[in-house]
Amino acid sequence: MPRAFLVVMDSVGIGGAPDAAQFYNGDLPDTGANTVGHIAAACAAGQAQEGRSGPLCVPTLDALGLGAALTLASGMQAPEGLNGQSIIGAWGAATELSQGKDTPSGHWELAGVPVPWDWHIFPDQTPAFPQDLLTKIAAAAGTDGTLANCYASGTEVLERMGAEHIQTGWPICYTSVDSVLQIAAHEEVFGLDRLLQLCADIAPIVHAQKLGRVIARPFLGDPQGGFRRTVNRKDFAIAPPSSTLCDYVAQAGHAVHAVGKIGDIFSMRGITDVRKGSDADLMTHLETHIQTAEDSAFVFANFVEFDSLYGHRRDISGYARHLAWFDTALSRLLPRLRPDDLLIVTADHGNDPSWPGTDHTRERVPVLVHGLGARALGHLAFVDVAATVAAHLSVPYAGEGRSFL
Repeated sequence: MPRAFLVVMDSVGIGGAPDAAQFYNGDLPDTGANTVGHIAAACAAGQAQEGRSGPLCVPTLDALGLGAALTLASGMQAPEGLNGQSIIGAWGAATELSQGKDTPSGHWELAGVPVPWDWHIFPDQTPAFPQDLLTKIAAAAGTDGTLANCYASGTEVLERMGAEHIQTGWPICYTSVDSVLQIAAHEEVFGLDRLLQLCADIAPIVHAQKLGRVIARPFLGDPQGGFRRTVNRKDFAIAPPSSTLCDYVAQAGHAVHAVGKIGDIFSMRGITDVRKGSDADLMTHLETHIQTAEDSAFVFANFVEFDSLYGHRRDISGYARHLAWFDTALSRLLPRLRPDDLLIVTADHGNDPSWPGTDHTRERVPVLVHGLGARALGHLAFVDVAATVAAHLSVPYAGEGRSFL
């Protein structure tokens, strides 16, 4: 019986979104942003040498069609490192309809549900949050106040506020151009369970305003040795407005295994079980599911560190290293798939590390398929991915999209 594996390389865009001019990093529109293209170009030019050298090395993704998808999406000729393989996969470029360049929008639409509303976003100013919300957060936390109250990167705000957090015990609250409220707290000083409960209590309040996520950001460390975020992040996401691919597969009686933050993104609707950890842990979990997943199972995985560790931090070399790591790991997994398995590698948005600012970039994404032979799929919609997985699993599906089987 066939199985399906949908693997999201978080933020690995390939440029070319037709509406990129409507999305911004600061005052600069996203027109021309190209995550994979600009990383590959920097590597080929010898400009991304920290911890690596030479052209971008992703032969497995290239063989599945990444370089060809890049050219289709953006018109950019694939730089050295992306144009040397004979293509053995089915490949295309997908365009998003939802008016967002964020995690829920991308994943929901890949699962067949474009977002039908405009997300609430906090203003790019300090203070960023209304006082009544901060009062509710402090009350739920049992503290006399909160810290930060601004746009910030997660690592920067810990450097700036970590010591004061330890001294006061107040939660650190910050946001970005995404529809998100992030709350950081020390796992030992504040308590992990307490942080998770705080975020769970606040989430319904902001979800009512169409804010996409409240993210618990636990960390460890001290002012002397520095602070570091842990793998115990949890996203409290607003529920999708209608049935997703996960729901349809579950309703058909099949297992839906979530790897990474997928369970959080879909509010556990239609999800059988979840495995989390670092991207290295998640690759091990994905390998285990390839070995053990049931007939007709659907495995939905997100690898977040492209985005969280390298895209937002504008680290071109680090992003290139992570792409090479992922590619090597993927090369070991593909031979272990069953003959009737379908594996789709895609992304949810862009996060061009060469771009000004620190936020996501509006881009098309690759759709790279193992299990259909070598063929061009052309331009696709995000929702076509859901329709294809449902068709492969012979699952009744009433969502949007058309299968490319």
